[in-house]
Amino acid sequence: MPQTVKAGFPTAWTTFGQGPRKALMIHCSLAQSGSWGGMARYLSGALEMTAFDLPGHGRSADWDDRGEIQEVTTRIAAAFCVDGPHDVIGHSFGATVALRLALERPGLVRSLVLVEPVFFAAAFADHPEVRARLAARMADVSQAMAAGDHTAAARAFTAVWGDGTPWEDLPAAQQRALAVRMPLVRAGEPALYDDAGGMLAPGRLEALDRPVLLIEGSDSPAIIPAINEALAARLPRAERAVIAGAGHMAPITHAGQVAAEVLRFLRQF
Repeated sequence: MPQTVKAGFPTAWTTFGQGPRKALMIHCSLAQSGSWGGMARYLSGALEMTAFDLPGHGRSADWDDRGEIQEVTTRIAAAFCVDGPHDVIGHSFGATVALRLALERPGLVRSLVLVEPVFFAAAFADHPEVRARLAARMADVSQAMAAGDHTAAARAFTAVWGDGTPWEDLPAAQQRALAVRMPLVRAGEPALYDDAGGMLAPGRLEALDRPVLLIEGSDSPAIIPAINEALAARLPRAERAVIAGAGHMAPITHAGQVAAEVLRFLRQF
């Protein structure tokens, strides 16, 4: 796995597959670039894929609080696209980075695939009442983080946003890795909850002239379809897809189905 400094941050990345189009893949919080391996097997032949480890994840350097983490990650993503427009595929927090990249550097983005984007502020903007519902759903996470119990926080977080595997069934090493990264989830909250990147500024999303595919699982937390509804209402070239039987971790648990939607989408242009 190569590693070098990207946008001033020591960053590791993985490459997958071969194809006539270049794609950048941005993983979710608490994961790492290898999590795209399942989908990459289906997408190879269509895409030459690069996936990088977010700050504090995988083999990239530890997060050092040098700024707002979504903004820093967006600059890193841009550094991987300097050789021409990419199809950018993001999952969860990574999907919010992909969207911010398209808004800030549209010339680097050919298309967007946003899988389960956790841009909570978009849903809050149209349905303010869902903020309290989400807070209630995440109360155990918030309480554990306030108490400094990162293991309990990780357990509660994965109960909402994980792949359905019971915490007790996870290897001890994976439990420890998830717990130690929980502060990274907190670091992303200003962007996700309060739109630190200003993506909801009037007319900004409406001006994005790029094809966008919004993907959600049929069994995902209710906030996700609310987010995708809000984004679809603003993005002029957006379409939506639902993966039957999938939850938030659809790129891993339903890799073939998600990849099929991506390929269908990309064949249109």
